[in-house]
Amino acid sequence: MTTETLQPASLPADEPRQLTPRTARRLVIAERVLYGAAGGLTALGPHTDTWQLHAAAVTAGVGTLAHLWRRTRSGGSSLLLACQRSLPVLGLSGCYTAALIAPGTAWWEIAAPVGTALLAGAAAPLTRSLGVARTVEKLPEEIAAQAEALEAAEDQDAVPAPADSYEAGLAQLWAASPATGDTTLTEIYQPDPERPDFTAVVLAAVGEAVPCTLDERVVAAVFDVPLEAVHLTPLKGSGPGRLALRLAPTAAADTGDDEVRTLWEERVSGPSGAAPGMLLADYRLTDDRLVILVQAAEDRMIDLSRNRIARALRVEDPELVMVETDGLAHGVVTVYREHPLIHIREATREDLTMGADGRITVGLRHDGRPARMPLHDPELGALTDLLVGAPGSGKSVTLLTLLTAERISGVVSVVADAQDGMSLPEADGRVAHFGAGRAAMGATLAAYCAVADYRERVSAANGWGSFTLGDPWPLAIATLDEINRVLAADADVHADFRKWMAGMISRVQLTGRKLGMGIRFAGQSIHLEDLGDSDKIRAGAKQGTVWLGRVNGSMTKRMAADMANSAVEITPIPRFFGAGGASEVAAAWAGEEAPPGPVTAGCAWMIQGGHPSLTRVFRAVKQRRTYPGLIKLMESAPLPDFTPEEADIFQRAYAEYLPYAEALMVGGIDAAGGIAAVAGAVPETVTEAGSEHVTIRAPKAPPAAPRTLRDRILEALAAGPRRTREIRQAVGVGTDGGPASGSVDNTLSKLHDEGLIVRAGHGIWSLPQ
Repeated sequence: MTTETLQPASLPADEPRQLTPRTARRLVIAERVLYGAAGGLTALGPHTDTWQLHAAAVTAGVGTLAHLWRRTRSGGSSLLLACQRSLPVLGLSGCYTAALIAPGTAWWEIAAPVGTALLAGAAAPLTRSLGVARTVEKLPEEIAAQAEALEAAEDQDAVPAPADSYEAGLAQLWAASPATGDTTLTEIYQPDPERPDFTAVVLAAVGEAVPCTLDERVVAAVFDVPLEAVHLTPLKGSGPGRLALRLAPTAAADTGDDEVRTLWEERVSGPSGAAPGMLLADYRLTDDRLVILVQAAEDRMIDLSRNRIARALRVEDPELVMVETDGLAHGVVTVYREHPLIHIREATREDLTMGADGRITVGLRHDGRPARMPLHDPELGALTDLLVGAPGSGKSVTLLTLLTAERISGVVSVVADAQDGMSLPEADGRVAHFGAGRAAMGATLAAYCAVADYRERVSAANGWGSFTLGDPWPLAIATLDEINRVLAADADVHADFRKWMAGMISRVQLTGRKLGMGIRFAGQSIHLEDLGDSDKIRAGAKQGTVWLGRVNGSMTKRMAADMANSAVEITPIPRFFGAGGASEVAAAWAGEEAPPGPVTAGCAWMIQGGHPSLTRVFRAVKQRRTYPGLIKLMESAPLPDFTPEEADIFQRAYAEYLPYAEALMVGGIDAAGGIAAVAGAVPETVTEAGSEHVTIRAPKAPPAAPRTLRDRILEALAAGPRRTREIRQAVGVGTDGGPASGSVDNTLSKLHDEGLIVRAGHGIWSLPQ
């Protein structure tokens, strides 16, 4: 639709009478014959000795110029007509005069008159000037008639639009359509004369409403524009007798040319798309990525499935699509040409230096932003971190990076490696304490609890209710690696040892935050139920950081359900970059083997505050089975340690607990009963002969580990079948410190999968008969 296509047909009018076609043809023929003869005479005359002919040709030119000079005084249309009629005479006279002046006979002296005569004959200016003259004579009469019409309109307080205006054409098209009924198109406004877009008001007859049948489809048919170019809305402040109309075919065409918006509307946000109602608010397209800002429709919550979005946008590898949302109405979808985390640099000292907010940079997020991890929270105190990853997922490099950052930042690192020191050999001798083996992990954690007890007693004596970094104690973090070898149900340790470990972990979590003593777990596959009180562990880990590396799909799903409260979809991390794309399908079709891409070691979902983000830890180059780059960074700073009092308590406690842990791990409490050491020992300051020293007072039996959610559910079902809501009530859902409903539902499903409970009906559970 253009402005020209909507111009109205000219209305009949009394136009000035022109020459009849027959008369005009005769005059043109006569005029052309005259020009032909004059052109031949001009070509031959200058080469003869007839002076009378020479004088007539020159005089004709001079006389024509004099006539034009007189016409310039009057100006206006009479000058225009005089010029039109004089051109052939001046052209031929000029050619004749030039030939007289030039010596000899040149080719142009023949060509110039002939060409001038031909042009004059084609234009026939004399004949056409007669029609122009009559039209000009008629103009004053038409101008007077238009002035009278305008005066009459002003008397009626309305000035009609010119009959051939764009607005008048729109109104005529509207009135001519039978589909518009008795309505009228008024208040037509065209913002840009170069574009056909306009706004108007649809006015119904007096006392009537605009018909319901008058919709966007009818309007689009009236003006022959695309349906999406029509916008009908109620007119603010008016009743149903008026509708606001906006017709924007140019804007619709511009939007149609936008391939990104078109693809999103057709394949994602449309009714049959991958995410109906998820609207494209804005986007930016660069050389390496497409970033789309998504806003959910008013009646919907944000819902963006990573795999469905990848399929809708025709992305072959879903790993190239990243989705982040606020869980309510907004989200960001990023589509990469190449996986953004394939290439990553090594860490620097600046990256691993803790800032005033307690955070360090351990790597990068998928969009290039730094991946920051807190070692300490100025408001909360010490934190609980959880790292999970299969062998080769980059868990050990991540732990070494954190330990390096702790040493650079002055944090006391207490490390225990249940894999006999093989998982973190670089840490041995470069941290305040390193325990190798499962028994050593138990003794390390018990000694750590002894230091926590000491800090708690001093804080209570001084009335301190929180921890201040470096005053009087340094921040300490206990890192327990390969903890699944100690706490897993199938671990080759005695059940009493697992309970002992779980009790100490729970104790550090409960009291360590205010004492500046954090704890970090790392393992290949950690189930929260293995950590004692799963709800407290979950709450503590949410305050810190959950690093979820490459694990199996079911583990990813369970960890995501327990730790993430965002609408972001957490998907398993493949072993190789590009493994989730179409390369495997293409190789299978061709009967070939797809070459593996770069390994994804170091990639992980970093969950903080319930919000996950795909990250990758800084690269570490391995040489001779160690990481010399991280070792160099670690040794560039002095080794932090406990205060002398704390160091003495730790060393004494560790020496006391190690034999007890070894006996408890193998034979349980019966085998360890004769050894006077156990977690929960209380350091005492004893004064003898004026001197003070610290001793360890230890109970003879390990404290009972808190009951897990599994235990409480099984106890509730021991009395007989119960409904799900009754089980929730029995285990304390909704009470202070009680588990969440989702945790109970997940645990019920796991117990059912393990055959420990059965379904006795719809929503009813019971123990097996």
